Amino acid sequence: MKNLQFEKTKVGKILVIKPRAIGDVLLSTPVLPNLRDEFPQAKIDFLVEKFTSTILDGNPFVNDVISFDTTKQSSASIIFGVKKNKYDLVIDLFGNPRTAIITWFSGAKYRVGFPFKWRKYAYNIIVAPRSGEVHNVEFNLDALRRLGLQVKFKKPTFYINDTARNFATEFLDSPGLSANKFITINIGGSWEIKRWKTDKFIRLCRMIDSELNMPVVVLYGPSERKEAEAIAQSSKTILAPPTSLHEMGAIIEASRLLVTNDSGPMHIAAALNVPTLAIFGPTSPHLQGPYGNTSVRVRNETLECLECNLTKCPIGNLCMTELEAETVFQSLLKLISKIEQGANKVDESI
Repeated sequence: MKNLQFEKTKVGKILVIKPRAIGDVLLSTPVLPNLRDEFPQAKIDFLVEKFTSTILDGNPFVNDVISFDTTKQSSASIIFGVKKNKYDLVIDLFGNPRTAIITWFSGAKYRVGFPFKWRKYAYNIIVAPRSGEVHNVEFNLDALRRLGLQVKFKKPTFYINDTARNFATEFLDSPGLSANKFITINIGGSWEIKRWKTDKFIRLCRMIDSELNMPVVVLYGPSERKEAEAIAQSSKTILAPPTSLHEMGAIIEASRLLVTNDSGPMHIAAALNVPTLAIFGPTSPHLQGPYGNTSVRVRNETLECLECNLTKCPIGNLCMTELEAETVFQSLLKLISKIEQGANKVDESI
């Protein structure tokens, strides 16, 4: 393992690697405009797993999005596909065994990555992790700083096309709905223990109806339909139709604010400048929270096991089961106060 001296003039083709998940890919998007600013004539590609590739749809700073499906493609075929493109610079923002091996065999003159266990030997420019907590956006941007590149842009980006916006416009023709005058709630989350419970969401929706008299739209993923229906049937709540990621983003964009678990839609809302109330438990709002100053974070502060990062809880998921709707509602009122005070103007320097 060695650290090469980086020569910017020798870079004409760049590959960024961040295969998953939805939120993680979104939080890596600030890397792209900074690369384009430093390398205006370069070819910049992004390697991502197929199910998260839509996050980059419409991104003007990427030439090609290279997606792969691990259920259908071997690692060897992925490596071969990368190698034949003859990249000068590969930046691995993920650092798992597969991405480290892809980077190693890419043949790139400059291979940038983090010193995670044996994977550090795949890189010849090492990004030393900072001591202490650092948000994932800054973690990704540190790869550029290590190369001596300027960081001018920090805000994650998500581009919604006209088709998705037209979908949202048609949905807003529903009785009782109009743009910026309804609340969206997202019940999804990639881990079960990151998801606030259905009965709690029902209680919150009833409080919003009785105290704020504002319509609520329930958003959900394909596996969460039954829970969403239960919430809609037990409160004065409007069930969103099944959506693509961009259609969901368009509905969120049209809403007053989003209440959400730690999830991809949380980061989409932040990228779209939609005020966000984010519910946390096993993950860290400091590292993975919505990026910017348009959010309020809430969690069960009575617990010492917060931010455990476990995918299965040995003590009954208390961070979610004992986080009461009244606590979340008070945080919602705090967010509304911030909005009314004009705090929904995004500070891109954060």
